[in-house]
Amino acid sequence: MEEMTLPQGQAVDEFAIRLTDVLRDRGDLTDPQWAQSFREVPRHLFAPATAWAVPNRHGATGERIDLTADPLTWWKAVYSDTSIILQEADGSGDPASGQGQFSSSLSAPGMVISFLELLAPQRGDRILEIGTGSGWTAALLSWQAGAEGITSIEVDPQIAAQAAANLHAAGSSPHLIVGDGAKGCPERAPFDRVHVTAGVSDIPMAWIEQARPGGVVVLPWHTSGRTGLGHQLRLTVVDEATAVGSFHGPASYMMLREQRHNARWNSHHHETATHSTTRLDPRNITAEGRAVSLMCAALAPRVGWYERGGPDGTSILLYELEDADGSWAACDQEPGADEYQVVQNGPRRLWDEVSGAYLRWVALGSPGYERFGMTITPNGQQIWLDNPSNTID
Repeated sequence: MEEMTLPQGQAVDEFAIRLTDVLRDRGDLTDPQWAQSFREVPRHLFAPATAWAVPNRHGATGERIDLTADPLTWWKAVYSDTSIILQEADGSGDPASGQGQFSSSLSAPGMVISFLELLAPQRGDRILEIGTGSGWTAALLSWQAGAEGITSIEVDPQIAAQAAANLHAAGSSPHLIVGDGAKGCPERAPFDRVHVTAGVSDIPMAWIEQARPGGVVVLPWHTSGRTGLGHQLRLTVVDEATAVGSFHGPASYMMLREQRHNARWNSHHHETATHSTTRLDPRNITAEGRAVSLMCAALAPRVGWYERGGPDGTSILLYELEDADGSWAACDQEPGADEYQVVQNGPRRLWDEVSGAYLRWVALGSPGYERFGMTITPNGQQIWLDNPSNTID
């Protein structure tokens, strides 16, 4: 890595303090200890000299940063609420180009701190981290709980090697493994905390089995609803086969490699599609956001959607997440129309499922996001409302 000369008159502490002030003012950072960790575990030691930086806000496209060509922009990006792309297309592309499918990043501090505060590790805890990435969160966990108890697993050998170098430069020495994070690390279990840094649809039972009763698992849970809309999920382990938890806000992460799914709408086989009409405005479904997405996850599982709008109206496009050639549907809202056109194709009637889930949510009194939770058992993942005995099915 190139020598990281600071812009004239600047100090690392100034950048770190400015970042923690922003996160504190926004309500993301509430624990003074974590604010201290941001100063004592320098983020710049985990960022490449050239990269693509994407601000942590909806619709942000990002920019190329280059430490040599424009050091001030580089330092400001690294010490802002910005994701720094480390890898594109599993290493086959240029991560500083801003093109293609991002496959690893130095996550935005606002999202990192939200998960760390949910995790609430204590000194001496054994912590399993899934997805080492740059190594920054492993260093933060080591700072808080002690490096001897941290086990961090990274599936990509190239990313893992750079993370090891970054951690060495930062003077941090957690236990690093190159392997499949979905399997956990049984030889270093039991764990008090499990920290997951990749999006997950199906929560591996290994993480529950390897945690102590009363242990905490935090992860970005993605399953259905609007593309890119994931959820911060905090689970408490009951026993080796059960965990119960609640949702704490949005979290859109790159998926665990083995759980990547189709993320495109493919309107194939038009000749077999069925046509109907509805009086339900599809914009109502998308406008309600996270609560409705959880209701859809329970009643219309594995369904993704896009919302496409313009002067002629808004369309909601539905598709099966695991199957690019699976069922699909579209509902087109036109201004001033009494009814809207619905087209569906495939064995699943996706519009019927999603609209039915939305209307069920309305019939329940439009419950808020904070009332939803999840239980994990060997039989699967169950979403509930208000208490675990009130599952949505």
